[in-house]
Amino acid sequence: MNKFYSLLIAFTFSAIFSTIQASNDTIRILCIGNSFSWDAVEQELAPLCKEGDQPIIIGNLYYGGCSLEQHYTFLHKNKSPYSFRYIEHGVRTLNEGYSLRQALKLMQWDYISFQQASHDSGIQGSYEPYLSDLIDTVRSYQPNAKLCWMQTWSYSQDAKHPQFPRYQKSQQIMDDSIHNATIALLERHPELILIPCGKAITLARETKLGDTLCRDGYHLNYIYGRYTAACVWYELLTGKNCCTNGYKNDKMTKEQQILTRKAAHRAILWKKRIQ
Repeated sequence: MNKFYSLLIAFTFSAIFSTIQASNDTIRILCIGNSFSWDAVEQELAPLCKEGDQPIIIGNLYYGGCSLEQHYTFLHKNKSPYSFRYIEHGVRTLNEGYSLRQALKLMQWDYISFQQASHDSGIQGSYEPYLSDLIDTVRSYQPNAKLCWMQTWSYSQDAKHPQFPRYQKSQQIMDDSIHNATIALLERHPELILIPCGKAITLARETKLGDTLCRDGYHLNYIYGRYTAACVWYELLTGKNCCTNGYKNDKMTKEQQILTRKAAHRAILWKKRIQ
């Protein structure tokens, strides 16, 4: 019975995808990610795009804490460990037991993003050879997609994450390490489009908001932390200044909206200077 039920769910999910009739101006993004891509694209990006009259399809291959090495291992061992989160018209559908190859064959994606696990994000030696191999595989399935790198953010100063000691429990050291790793990565892979979520969080922390953008020391808070990262994605994908987008979630104050949008926009301007 359980096997039959699982097959029925898979068939239904496949049928949903087979009937996709997205308009030509729809942006289709796929994140090869973890909980940090969950933070960045699953809650606030679709509402921002709706407010900006930009149709969007969002796919997020989620596996908690997944590093580039783990993504690489799952790929080459033909594993299907992901929770695939699919968002269209603001409606989120989950399908468990998904593989990277399934997602790559699902449709023509416009943007496909990679990222490193947060605890490895400032460790340059953790990126290769895994990222290069993943890029080659993605290119073989999606030769026309624009490939992106989502920069993750440093932990809160009081974070209890077990890997924070690798950065001497210093937010500044982690920030600097992520920055240096990002620059080195872009030099090696200049084809990747930088999505500077980490820079946006750093800039937002320099405002009145302070070190309050994370809910547990490393994941973004649901009110304005996730909003900040989504604004970065919105501006990069649409080319529209996120500061002119009127959407804010119901729990945000106007000041929080203004400060976070400005931080996201400044991060995009910084990205343009370095890339």
